[in-house]
Amino acid sequence: MGKIAFLFPGQGSQTVGMGKTLAETDQTAKSYFDKADEKLNFSLSNLIFEGPQEELTLTTNAQPALLTTSIAVLEYFKQFGIKPDFVAGHSLGEYTALVAAGAISFEDGVYAVRKRGEYMEEAVPNGEGTMAAVLGLDRDTLRTVTEKVTDEGDSVQLANLNCPGQIVISGSRKGVEIASVKAKEAGAKRVMPLVVSGPFHSELMKPAAEKFKGRLEEIEVKNAEIPVIANVTADEITLAEEIKEKLIEQLYSPVLWEDSVQKMISLGVDTFIEIGPGKVLSGLVKKIDKSVRIFAVSDQETCTAVIESLKEEIQ
Repeated sequence: MGKIAFLFPGQGSQTVGMGKTLAETDQTAKSYFDKADEKLNFSLSNLIFEGPQEELTLTTNAQPALLTTSIAVLEYFKQFGIKPDFVAGHSLGEYTALVAAGAISFEDGVYAVRKRGEYMEEAVPNGEGTMAAVLGLDRDTLRTVTEKVTDEGDSVQLANLNCPGQIVISGSRKGVEIASVKAKEAGAKRVMPLVVSGPFHSELMKPAAEKFKGRLEEIEVKNAEIPVIANVTADEITLAEEIKEKLIEQLYSPVLWEDSVQKMISLGVDTFIEIGPGKVLSGLVKKIDKSVRIFAVSDQETCTAVIESLKEEIQ
């Protein structure tokens, strides 16, 4: 049998009602929603379970909501005895992965991503920065496009290298608009503007990184008990100091998701389990390598299905 990796979703996977049935039927899962409410001093759980969606989608709410729900699902799933050899998360999901790996406590994780969301929102005035998904263009060609636009005075960078033929660019509104046109001229099949509140994972997030650095000093970061594949390098990290460093860099650096999945496969992973709301990462892994096994766990029903599929391995 090959190795197992747990994957944790990022912002965009949030939906009203996520984790609700799990919290209503499993006391351990419910306790994480309660802990989040207590740590943040407001009813995050009510917002998660009842909405409204517009409020849940705000970066400052979506980030702690997704971390809380994903960890609640993880804690329920863990009782069946499946353990990962590696963990990884997409952007915000990297914090969930670090909680799963024992590098950050759950309470510190919820606090950290709440502050991270605040600083990301504050870094660039609303409407001045944006992001767009570019389909059907290789990274080198797109990087050449973005570097030329940036050199000419309108900041734009590669932000999420998700899978072959799917790259998100991020930067000033004008920079993204110009790069979108030039990407099509260079052969992109399609460019889709994203509905986001800021230019995440771009150079414009450096002010947020500076502020967040101070907050990160307030929480205890330990060596990870399970290797975490870092977004910034697509490599294994376990040491506390390196984890802190990469979390700061992550705010303004590209998420190397395709490279991260390829790295785990090269390390012997043949089974990926996405834990938390949605199936975004499962879809990306399929596009990266069709030969691996992919599962998604978000509630009791999906958990039962995964356990049934993997029962021989866990006996």
